[in-house]
Amino acid sequence: MPFEPDDYLPRHFKTSGAELSKKIDELVALVVPSSSQNLPLYREMLVTVMRMAQADRSRWDAKILLQTMREMEHAFSRLDQFKRRRKVTVFGSARTPIEHPLYALARELGETLARYDLMVITGAGGGIMSAAHEGAGMDNSLGLNITLPFEQHANPTVDGTDHLLSFHFFFVRKLFFIKEADALVLCPGGFGTLDETLEVLTLVQTGKSPLVPIVLLDEPDGTFWKDALDFIRRQLEGNRYILPTDMRLMRLVDNAEDAAEEIDHFYSNFHSSRWLQDRFVMRMNHVLNDAAVSYMNEHFADLCLKGRFEQQACCEMELDEPELQPLPRLSFVFNGRDHGRLRELTDFINAREHWASPLGAED
Repeated sequence: MPFEPDDYLPRHFKTSGAELSKKIDELVALVVPSSSQNLPLYREMLVTVMRMAQADRSRWDAKILLQTMREMEHAFSRLDQFKRRRKVTVFGSARTPIEHPLYALARELGETLARYDLMVITGAGGGIMSAAHEGAGMDNSLGLNITLPFEQHANPTVDGTDHLLSFHFFFVRKLFFIKEADALVLCPGGFGTLDETLEVLTLVQTGKSPLVPIVLLDEPDGTFWKDALDFIRRQLEGNRYILPTDMRLMRLVDNAEDAAEEIDHFYSNFHSSRWLQDRFVMRMNHVLNDAAVSYMNEHFADLCLKGRFEQQACCEMELDEPELQPLPRLSFVFNGRDHGRLRELTDFINAREHWASPLGAED
């Protein structure tokens, strides 16, 4: 959603006699280019820090804020070099032994994703993580390690390279697992894997994270995810704790090629999305034909709070991403509720027969 500044903090400083507002403006002007659209955001960051300093919070609170800001800024800087590469976050057990069939499957997954020009993000540890990086190779791997009180080593593929980042806080690390992911592949694992699985589904279901492919990968005869899905259908969907369409946010596959193809197909026409005030905009690689738009306005009308689906060009509010300006857009007032249906809409616009360009063109 668009940024809306909170003027409480500046008013608070003015009424308290601190007169910091002008000084903060001067400081921001010294560092931030006047043309930057982020200038109001940087100003609010400084005001927030000043408010905390004025309250003189506990040392523990101050250290948490400092460490969080340092880790995030460092990660932003390091990951900028991979900004326009599609990435897939792979979760799974660190305890999977090298002789286990799942280790071989994860290694094949990494190799297959790399062949599709997709980078592989893992927690940089052993087991499934090590196997996926081993298959992908260092050039196609990113490791997000966690610093622990005891000795902690990254897997050999990323250890000692600039493709490895280390985090102090789990919650900051988890943020980047999701923020950097254009897709997620979830292999069998323990509490940590289940935690990540449910968190990812919650974030996408509630719209706190953009819609991306969520792939559950197991052996052909494996029952790990089948049993989990049976429980979710029986207890969550059966008791109406989730919408029936929420089940469409994830896909179960039993081989690496199907996992990669699922991700590749998701981006065959759909490119990315963003909110522009009250409108949800889906950027596409191909314009949709008139018949497809008519069908959406009839059969996907439940996704619109009001109005209809409209195709449009880049608007003035999107000029902050110049490299994406040529892409056509599908715009509508999304209800913000049913992301499972939104995944169905994405599948619809990805079907080649719904594109206006001739089949085979612009592949």
